[in-house]
Amino acid sequence: MPFHQPDSIRYFTFESLDGERIKHAVFTRQGGISPEPWASLNVGGLRGDDPERVYQNRVNSFREMDRDPESVYDVWQVHSADVIWTTGSRPANVRHRRADAILTDRPEVSLFMRFGDCVPILLHDPIKKVVGVVHAGWMGTVKGIISETVRTMQGAYRSNPADILAAIGPSIAVHHYEVGQEVVDRVNEEFGSDADEFLLQENKSTYFDLWQANRYLLENSGVKKIEISGICTACNLQDWFSHRGEKGETGRFGALIALET
Repeated sequence: MPFHQPDSIRYFTFESLDGERIKHAVFTRQGGISPEPWASLNVGGLRGDDPERVYQNRVNSFREMDRDPESVYDVWQVHSADVIWTTGSRPANVRHRRADAILTDRPEVSLFMRFGDCVPILLHDPIKKVVGVVHAGWMGTVKGIISETVRTMQGAYRSNPADILAAIGPSIAVHHYEVGQEVVDRVNEEFGSDADEFLLQENKSTYFDLWQANRYLLENSGVKKIEISGICTACNLQDWFSHRGEKGETGRFGALIALET
């Protein structure tokens, strides 16, 4: 079963990663302490929720996965193509670095990111024992954040892309992701003649398929083992925060991945 709820916190895992020596979860919005409109497992600190509640939600999420909350390494997500590889956690008194992908080969580190429609992509190289998490909205996708992350795994850890397991998590599906001309132009610019594979035309509107665009980039990077959850955040508000589905008045759900200690 992809969903788990041993206690109050409900989370999703990928079949392709469940048998690996890692801990991973894409947490739903269920099982936290935040009130509406952030109900209830909100881990987004910039959405108007009380910072103490946000912090406690993150702590409880980590404890659900038997991970030390102080093992966290997270970043200030800025829709970039910047990748960080880390050998340690981020102490609470150290400012977030700006990036949209994090990698580590240290089992004492837990990688963590926040989402509310953008695509969470979890990565694991079981040969070199590396894990990663990527934040890919439309801007990160067209900038090639996932391609840059695979290249960084090759350079920093000598990963073979064919060994990498990639998992594309719950995020907004194409039928809910209408985009304007700026996005259409960027997609055409970056994907060229293949852009039509990811741009759906319907009733004079254009929709961008983030799942298939990131699959395409992974495959072009040499990654062969790719799982897509197929879960749309905007369609399933009982489980997921959705910026579009809730017109911006909502929280953020978390994604965690770590090597087993």
